[in-house]
Amino acid sequence: MKTAAVMLDVKKEYVLKGETVHALRGVTFEVPEGDYVAVMGTSGSGKSTMLNLLGCLDRPTSGVIRLGNDDVTKLNDDRLSNIRASRIGFVFQSYNLIPQLTVLENIEVPLFYQGAVSRRSRLRCIELAEMVGLKERLRHRPAQLSGGQQQRVAIARSLVNDPYFILADEPTGNLDSATTEEILQLFDRLHREGRTIILVTHEDSVGVRSRRVIRLKDGNIESEEFHPH
Repeated sequence: MKTAAVMLDVKKEYVLKGETVHALRGVTFEVPEGDYVAVMGTSGSGKSTMLNLLGCLDRPTSGVIRLGNDDVTKLNDDRLSNIRASRIGFVFQSYNLIPQLTVLENIEVPLFYQGAVSRRSRLRCIELAEMVGLKERLRHRPAQLSGGQQQRVAIARSLVNDPYFILADEPTGNLDSATTEEILQLFDRLHREGRTIILVTHEDSVGVRSRRVIRLKDGNIESEEFHPH
């Protein structure tokens, strides 16, 4: 089985007000293609640090991070930027949509950064909008959508480049319980279709939907549990 992401003895340290903060203390884990992993832990456990490192938004102090065939710890900033744009699908708690753009244009945003917009890619974006139930909303702007609909746009956008994995940061944090269930059903479906999902959450009701839960505490992996689905 191919691997979507690997961390090997990854440490991340920050200096804050003269004190060294050990955000990650030598974390090792692997995410095979098609896995659905929830990363959980209390505030300060290292969840956000792990997400930033996997998303190539930050670099580790030491250790190795491989995404697909790339050792991203050895890449320069331009290559990291390219990996972020082309190989990682981001879904954020606050949706991060561009208010001035339509649903279709927001889904296309990663393609603009790569100069890859074409008639064929536009059809692909329309298909993704249909997949997340927004075919009738293509010309709407974010302010005309509910929170759940905005998150569906973000999920469609995350898939447009056929990424190594979807990296979801508290994707249901701003949603009510009914809308949360709709979004989690969409992640369930993507997992069944073979997509790799790494989801950061503090909610047990969200984590239990995953195939595997990695719990962090004080920068270490405290436990790992598997859910038969």
